[in-house]
Amino acid sequence: MDRLTLMAIFVAVAEAQSFAGGARRLGLSAPAATRAVAALENRLGVKLLSRTTRHVRVTDAGQRYLEDAKRIIHDVDEADEAAAGINAAPRGQLAVTAPVLFGKLHVIPGIVEYLQRFPDMEISAMFLDRVVNLLEEGLDVGIRIGELPDSSMRAIRAGQVRWVLCAAPAYLEEMGVPQLPNELDRHCLITTAAGSWSAAEWKFGGGEKTQSYKARSRLCISSNDAAIEAAVRGLGIARVLSYQIAPLLAAGQLQALLTAHEPPALPVHVLHREGRHASAKVRTFVDFMVEKLRADKALNAMQPGTE
Repeated sequence: MDRLTLMAIFVAVAEAQSFAGGARRLGLSAPAATRAVAALENRLGVKLLSRTTRHVRVTDAGQRYLEDAKRIIHDVDEADEAAAGINAAPRGQLAVTAPVLFGKLHVIPGIVEYLQRFPDMEISAMFLDRVVNLLEEGLDVGIRIGELPDSSMRAIRAGQVRWVLCAAPAYLEEMGVPQLPNELDRHCLITTAAGSWSAAEWKFGGGEKTQSYKARSRLCISSNDAAIEAAVRGLGIARVLSYQIAPLLAAGQLQALLTAHEPPALPVHVLHREGRHASAKVRTFVDFMVEKLRADKALNAMQPGTE
């Protein structure tokens, strides 16, 4: 392999802190990435990575080399893009992640349109209801719901969603419409264990007025779409995110409840790892998805009770 390729493999492994994660990012096998880093170390005569059975860490010499290698690779990428022309279409592979139902409803339509617009691009999508570490799993772009921890990731806000209680009109006609959170005690509740939020602890209000309600469910399901289906069929009251039921609310199949007691909205961000100097393929995809999500009324509707 040429020296630039060895550098790129080293950077990917160092950022992922894993030979397997770095290899996935570049479409290589883990043994190939291991051999490439070993070849680079032999060429330089210095140890770049410290390896254990569980972790890969950059040495002091490796950290200095990592910073130089990233700068060199960035400069080469910029030179390639300049030579190809500023309006050249992006090409290559992208790895994208998002929550399962959000990915199905809002990300896949954007991916399809993006791929139709840019025929030289390929995308692999990982939809999971857990927080995915982009570096460790070799992913380029992530769509995330909720407040973000401090991170080196570049984050662009693209919308917001809300926690919503909902039930079928037929259920509410039979059991009545709750007006206060404590009236939920006499209702049949449906909870979902999908994602990183607690299935049984429902929050109402915000700030100093935040209330916690311990939901005793008759049905707890591992997927959001199944919980929504149970609510549509009239079993009881479910708590889901607003984007997940927007079409059902509009069609009258579900009715939103206790809207005056909803907690503050959760932001939707598009994340990527490349900072200000993102590659053309990352930059075009992120810009495209942000524009699509911001134009979606289900992700940018004003929260009830706000002006």
